[in-house]
Amino acid sequence: MTQKEYWFWLCNIDQIGLKKTQALLEFFGTPEQIYLDNGKGLEQITVLSKADTEAILKSKESGRIQENYAKLLSKGIYFVTKEEDQYPEKLHNIYNPPYALYVKGRLPQKEKISIAVVGARNCSDYGRETAKYLAGELAEAGVGIISGLARGIDGYAHEGAITAGGSTYAVEGCGVDICYPKENFNLYMNMQEKGGIISEYGPGIFPKPYNFPMRNRLISGMSDGILVIEAKEKSGSLITADMGLEQGKNVYAVPGRIKDQLSSGCNNLIKMGAKPVTGTEDILEDYGLNYKNCKNPKKKIDKLLETNEKIVYACLSFLPKHMNEIAGETNLSIMELSEILMNLELKNYIKQIRKNYYAYIS
Repeated sequence: MTQKEYWFWLCNIDQIGLKKTQALLEFFGTPEQIYLDNGKGLEQITVLSKADTEAILKSKESGRIQENYAKLLSKGIYFVTKEEDQYPEKLHNIYNPPYALYVKGRLPQKEKISIAVVGARNCSDYGRETAKYLAGELAEAGVGIISGLARGIDGYAHEGAITAGGSTYAVEGCGVDICYPKENFNLYMNMQEKGGIISEYGPGIFPKPYNFPMRNRLISGMSDGILVIEAKEKSGSLITADMGLEQGKNVYAVPGRIKDQLSSGCNNLIKMGAKPVTGTEDILEDYGLNYKNCKNPKKKIDKLLETNEKIVYACLSFLPKHMNEIAGETNLSIMELSEILMNLELKNYIKQIRKNYYAYIS
């Protein structure tokens, strides 16, 4: 067998996780030496139970190992080990880095800045549009967007990056051959062309609750900074931010309304020292990147909209606003306002989020 196949074998033995794999490698040195052991060496490793030793010995079927590795490659899944140059350099510096990664698509480019964008699954309309907008502008500036493909902020961040023509990467808490959640299937497929799907779990491993906190260390670990957009006081997004702090990464948060539950996590992060973000320049300036070429919708409208259209557009934001509130702020009649809103929609500047609620298009 090849060295890669020995690694593939070691990383796919039932019940042998990171701690036991580390003990095996510290004792034997390489996966090949573990494979060649007849059991006498295994018996000397204290963290291994009798059942573990039996599982390792039983798994030594070279024909089946080679066949399964060939199947992996035939599905377009790349297996990257910790000792290879392709392995993300940033992961070498985190606690308990995985010994191998499975990848559909590609890994983040080492020479480019990557930002993790995370947040609430049950996000608000404002959170959705903000995630798409900020991730899109960051992607336009050449930043790779990393998240977890979860519903809510994660998915909208991936979508924003793809729409902007940028690169985005999902770290899953299951095998890369499984799309979770299923509702993000189109994103899952597009990301294999625009970036990659990444996991430390082998093909066929279904998502389990305890997998997700583990995968969060990879989301933060592969990133240069973590941006949190909407999070409750106790949420998985804050776990990712905490891991990022432990790893020495920059942490950013979008501030929110003080009475809003979805803003409490972000506001607390800011109180603890996270950098508040009101625009992409707040992030890009920390990495010496040029943000002048990012989209600036307010500049664009100066020449393309009529006077009343500019007035209506100026009172909108990414937070949906009801028509009656817009009418009150602009002193326009409902009939006149309806026509202006329709024109702005047709010109692709705003959209109706739900009946009579309008917001910017990200």
